[in-house]
Amino acid sequence: MENQGKTTSHAYDRASLLYGSKRNEVLNLVEIEQYGLDSFADTDYVSIYGMPPREWYRRGIRVLGRTAVECTRDELGDRIGLDVASITAGMPSDRFVVIDLFAGSCNTLFWILRHLPNSEGIAFESDPQVCELTRRNLEALGLRMELIQGDYVKLLDQRRVPEDLGIVAFVAPPWGSALDEVYGLDLRRTTPPMSEVIERIARQFSNHNLLFVTQIYEKVSAPSLTQLQTLFDWTELRLYDINQKGRNHGVLLGTKGWAPK
Repeated sequence: MENQGKTTSHAYDRASLLYGSKRNEVLNLVEIEQYGLDSFADTDYVSIYGMPPREWYRRGIRVLGRTAVECTRDELGDRIGLDVASITAGMPSDRFVVIDLFAGSCNTLFWILRHLPNSEGIAFESDPQVCELTRRNLEALGLRMELIQGDYVKLLDQRRVPEDLGIVAFVAPPWGSALDEVYGLDLRRTTPPMSEVIERIARQFSNHNLLFVTQIYEKVSAPSLTQLQTLFDWTELRLYDINQKGRNHGVLLGTKGWAPK
């Protein structure tokens, strides 16, 4: 493994990997494990595709600094997939298209598809470097997902989905400065704002049964959450207590065109 034995001399935390020199660099295994250790006291924190870092790195999987921070790790992805499956069980449609609009590592899509076997996955990623790296990762694992490089707005305009298919949209645009460790996540300040993404999808697929899965943070701006909830016919908030001591993630589940019984 290249650079496996390289040591680190500074803290590998969210800020350094998102905004520092490692943002667009491919991390070696030591750096990946150091980020987990420095930030969460867990060298296996960045577990993706059902594997801890040491295993997926051995199989040729590589991630950028920003992707290590922004990816949905396995424990969270699995919980999201289970919740999506439980809600779609009540959807009038029995076949689905799952769309990940800001794909990154595609790990969330990986887990949702594991729990929705009768479905196809489509992922959009605007960053060419992230997209190419993720495409190589998916190929190395033999995973079949349609990953397209480009802006989600233009790509959505080109996409047509048969009306008998239900649509699951995972909405997780980059948080960036929208997340403040003290005040929490402001859903209006993501890039782009969550509401903008949801309204666009709702217009594009107004004749479909829609389930939106919007990623949130344990600490969240109440006004921004309320604003988002008004966009749906039905909502439910799910927070996942996975021992992150005030830094747990969750999802806002919301539907358009139908509501669970």
